[in-house]
Amino acid sequence: MAGPLRSRARFLVCRALAAGLLACSTCTGAPVVNDVSQLNPVSVERILAPTRTEDIIAAVRAHPGPVSVGGGRYSMGGQIATEQSLHLDMRRFDRVLRFVPSERAITVQAGITWRKIQERIDPHGLSLRVMQSYANFTVGGSLSVNAHGRYVGQGPLVSTVRNIRLVLADGRLVDASPRHNPALFYGAIGGYGGLGVIVEATLDLTDNTALARSSRVMPLSAYRQFFFGKIAKDANVVFHNATLYPDSYDTVRAVSFTRTARPVTQPRRLVAPDADYAMEHRLIRLTAELPYGKQLRQHLIEPVWYATDLVEWRNYEASYDVRSLEPEARTASTYVLQEYFVPVGRLEQFAARLGAILREHGVNVLNVSIRHARKDPGTLLAWAREDVFAFVLYYRQGTGQQDRAEVGRWTRELVDTAIALGGSHYLPYQIHATRDQFLRAYPDAPRFFALKRQVDPTNKFRNKLWDAYYLPQAH
Repeated sequence: MAGPLRSRARFLVCRALAAGLLACSTCTGAPVVNDVSQLNPVSVERILAPTRTEDIIAAVRAHPGPVSVGGGRYSMGGQIATEQSLHLDMRRFDRVLRFVPSERAITVQAGITWRKIQERIDPHGLSLRVMQSYANFTVGGSLSVNAHGRYVGQGPLVSTVRNIRLVLADGRLVDASPRHNPALFYGAIGGYGGLGVIVEATLDLTDNTALARSSRVMPLSAYRQFFFGKIAKDANVVFHNATLYPDSYDTVRAVSFTRTARPVTQPRRLVAPDADYAMEHRLIRLTAELPYGKQLRQHLIEPVWYATDLVEWRNYEASYDVRSLEPEARTASTYVLQEYFVPVGRLEQFAARLGAILREHGVNVLNVSIRHARKDPGTLLAWAREDVFAFVLYYRQGTGQQDRAEVGRWTRELVDTAIALGGSHYLPYQIHATRDQFLRAYPDAPRFFALKRQVDPTNKFRNKLWDAYYLPQAH
C-alpha cells in the first residue's frame, strides 16, 4: 500500500498547491501561487510569509528581482503575482496594533481579515464603517483594490481610512494620509501593489446597530427613482443593493437593511465560522445547471426567502463567508466575478446593453447585484470619478482556452459599453481589457505611472496586472 499512499499524498499536495494553500516544488519544480478562480497559476522564485514589518523591509531591500504581494487571494486575474518574483504572502501578518474603543478607530497589520477585526470590535458595540460584502478578505488586499460594499451614502473604502504605512522599493517605511504624503496615500490605495507594500492601516469605526431587512420587486425602469426617492434620503438605511434578474435583465429585487429598535430575530452577532453552506451550494448548482433554474430562483425561492421577518446585527450582515459561494470543484468550470461602474444617470442604458451582450454570448450568469457608490475622493486609479451605480456579475465559465477566449470577447464589449457611458470596469478580475481600454477607463493612469517611476524606478513591485498595463516606455 505504500505506493498508492504516496501517490495519494502527492495528489493531495498538488491540489493544495493549485489552490494556493501550499508552495513547493513537488508538482512544478518551483513554488506556485494561484487565486480563488484557479485560472492563474504563477511560478514564483520563492514565498515569504512575514509576521513583522522588519521582515518585509529586509526582504524588499535584499531581493534584486521583482516583488509581488498577496493577501486572501480573491483577485481573479493574477493581480497577486508575477513570474520569478519574491512573493509576500501576507496572511500571517495579521495583528491588531492599536484599538481604543473611544477613538472609534483601529490600527492593524495589513494581512488581517475583516472577520478578525469584527471579532475584536464587536464586544465593544462597534462596526467597520465600510468593508467588502464578505469578511474573508485581507485589509491590505481590500485597500489595494479600493473596495466597496453595499453601504448607503458611502463611497470607496479609501474614504474611511485615516492613514496607512507603506514599504517602498528602497526599503523605506513611510506614513501616508490625505494630509501627509497624499500622493502616496491616493496612489497606494487602489494601486494594486504597484507602489509598495501596505503594511499598516488605521480604519474608521461606527456603531453596531440592529437592522431590519426589507425587500421589494419592481421593474428596472422604476428602480432609479425608487433609490433616490426612498433609499438615499433615509439616513437609517445602512445596506442596500438590487438584484437584477437574469436572463431578462428588466426586473430587480431591491433589498435594504434599516436601523431599528426592534429586537433581533437572529441571535448570533457574527456569522458562525463553521457554518454549513450545503443548501447555498445546492441553490447555486440549481441556478447554474437547471434549464429553468434562474426562473425558479426568481419566482419561488427568493419570494419565500425574503418573506421571513429578519432583524439582525450590522456586524452579522457584514460577516458573510465566501465559502457560501464556493463550488464543489473548479476543474472543468469555475465561478468568476466582474464589475462595471456607470454614472447614475446611465443605469438603464447600461443594463439594457449588458443584457443584450450576455444573452448574445450565452453567458451563464448566476447573479447581477446593483450597488450605489459616492464619488472617489481622489485616488489616482479611481473607478468612481462621479457618483456611480456598480453592476457586479457572478457567472460560470469553462476553464479551457476556447472558453476563456470567449469570455474575453464579451468582456471587452462590456468594457467598451461602460466607457462609452462615462464609466469604467473594475480591475481585480480577469485581465481581458486591452491596454487602450484600461487607459480610457482610468484616465489618471499616467499620473500613477509617473509616481511609480518616482518611488519604484526599477519596477520592483509587479504582478500580472501591471505586466499588462504599465507602459514599457515608463520603465
